[in-house]
Amino acid sequence: MSNVVSYELIENIAVISVNSPPVNALSQAVREGILNAVTTAQTDASEAIVLRCEGSTFIAGADITEFGKPPMEPGLPVVLDAIENSSKPVIAAIHGTALGGGFEVSLACHYRCGIASAKVGLPEVKLGLLPGAGGTQRVPRLAGVKAALEMITTGNPVAAGKAHEMGLIDELIQGDDLKAGAIHYAKQLLESGAPLKRVRDITIDPATVEPGFFAAARKKLALRARGQIAPDKIVSCIEAAVNLPMDQGLERERELFRELVTSPESAAMRHIFFAERQAAKIKDLPKDTPVRDIKKVAIIGGGTMGGGIAMCFANVGIPVLMLEINDEALQRGMNIINKNYKITVQKGKLDPNKMQDLLDLITGTTNYADLGDVDLVIEAVFENLELKKEIFAKLDGVCKQGAILASNTSYQDINAIAEATSRPEDVLGMHFFSPANVMKLLEVVRGEKTADDVLATSMQIGKKIGKVCALSRVCYGFIGNRMLGGYGREAQMLLMDGCTPAQVDSALEKFGMAMGPLAMGDLAGLDVGYKARQARTDLPDDAKLYRVGTLLVEMGRHGQKTGSGFYKYDAETRKRMSDPEVEAMIKAEAAKIGVEQRDISEQEIIQRCLYPLINEGALILEEGIAQRPGDIDVVYVFGYAFPAAKGGPMHYADHIGLKNVYDKICEFRDRDGGEQYWKPAPLLEKLAREGKTFAEWGAEQG
Repeated sequence: MSNVVSYELIENIAVISVNSPPVNALSQAVREGILNAVTTAQTDASEAIVLRCEGSTFIAGADITEFGKPPMEPGLPVVLDAIENSSKPVIAAIHGTALGGGFEVSLACHYRCGIASAKVGLPEVKLGLLPGAGGTQRVPRLAGVKAALEMITTGNPVAAGKAHEMGLIDELIQGDDLKAGAIHYAKQLLESGAPLKRVRDITIDPATVEPGFFAAARKKLALRARGQIAPDKIVSCIEAAVNLPMDQGLERERELFRELVTSPESAAMRHIFFAERQAAKIKDLPKDTPVRDIKKVAIIGGGTMGGGIAMCFANVGIPVLMLEINDEALQRGMNIINKNYKITVQKGKLDPNKMQDLLDLITGTTNYADLGDVDLVIEAVFENLELKKEIFAKLDGVCKQGAILASNTSYQDINAIAEATSRPEDVLGMHFFSPANVMKLLEVVRGEKTADDVLATSMQIGKKIGKVCALSRVCYGFIGNRMLGGYGREAQMLLMDGCTPAQVDSALEKFGMAMGPLAMGDLAGLDVGYKARQARTDLPDDAKLYRVGTLLVEMGRHGQKTGSGFYKYDAETRKRMSDPEVEAMIKAEAAKIGVEQRDISEQEIIQRCLYPLINEGALILEEGIAQRPGDIDVVYVFGYAFPAAKGGPMHYADHIGLKNVYDKICEFRDRDGGEQYWKPAPLLEKLAREGKTFAEWGAEQG
């Protein structure tokens, strides 16, 4: 058939086998091979056809190397038409994952069987797309409208057992010999005279869909997927599956798919998809760099962060030893972990029986001497450099040679921490984000003397515990928190210039941020930033700078934890409400220091908050703090809830044009306080002048 698709007759069953490592993606060769095999089977001695795959998985989706290239024949719809219109029953035999176009291939088959460990799904929404080969038309016909909508708009895979209950898989094959099981199932179908069961022949009665269902779905998805347009179009496709004949529904699906493929939202989400995979690669690290074995981990500090980190390792079966200053603090930390697991159980995301197994993996101590056999230590105490150096000196004395010593610091100098030990090559930063058991980002911070195998091990273990890893060099705040300074500064400057807190946050939330900067400040605690500012000596002498945040803290308004900050909060629901008292205080303070307030557009709010991110990102690239522009985007999408549909700050800058960003920064510089706040990064100025993008610059750097 082709070099990646084989065909054989086993008695009266034709067996088509796809063998295109590593994931049997739907390349042109695979599509052509399947089409030729199905065509051949129409005229030979076979009575039924089994479509299966070699290797670890069924067809796991499209061939990502073909993204953005002109389509090559045969297109997937042609292949699916041949399968669906076969005069002999076609049975998909699923193992591993049948995702995206791979699952759509199976849906075009007349029957689907699979082993219990298999999973099926349509993850296209995660790339800003929708299934473009019948997924939105066939899944609701088999599983019902509600189940289809949930499955396709989340993009999450479904286990074979659940898929069987939903009607997406017809037969669960016992044991691991799927080929033999599928052939046996095909013979059973023939013996029983089973019909050619085409999904397209199923009709959905519109009366079974409750009135207002699609409108309610659109409203809910608009809140859940801020800035993304694919979920709304998926609703339109499923609506078409209910109200239109199959061919018209497929036509509608293709039309909306084509719209999404060319949309900036999908371009941004595809950028993040590839950037996430690139971020895991360290440029100057040889591929064959050895890694150290991590069989046991210690966490220093049992607070919210330390407990969350401990859960990350326990969740993948790695034993954790948590060290606290005394028994009371240790018990408090264990209680936090217990509470977090109970919440996960209550949400139905964790089997209650598994909870105790996870808790049993986490033990406690108050004695540093107990850390002698651990392979990795992560320090997670509060942000005080001297305290951290003191802890690392102790670890140097008790930990075995070869143990990796990591700090979870958000800001502090990893090189200074490493100097407190006799083994700086074993020291690095592993900056988790709160809550650590939920947030996906892990900033791995490379010290001047960090050994290659320590870096490689940290990136590998980060992936094992389900994190998206991005590498940073050492600077104040690393990538994410360093960039955040200008974002928070301008949010407060805008208040003095005439905005209310609600106006600032609303503009950023409409842009797609999960939470505006001022509401985020209230959530984190305004006293945290207040204390950090007190420790800094490099802040400009400017009466406007952080004036509102400082006054709120001094009034006892520390944010949600005190019931008031930039906003006031309902004691029970924590719902935020605008506070006339704060708005009046801002106006009075502006008048006191002679600031003339004015009306400010949403566009200016977005520019003043986001352009400092872009400018600082350019400096970070010039200094070699981040490896590539995409790494910065990964940090912001996965660590700071920057909307994936905008692709991260550097991709967003490329989209709107670097010259436009540069010109606006110069305008703000000339109007709003000179270069102390608005000094264009040399790299931004250079690329704007040359008409290049950050992506092009990154490609040139290799």
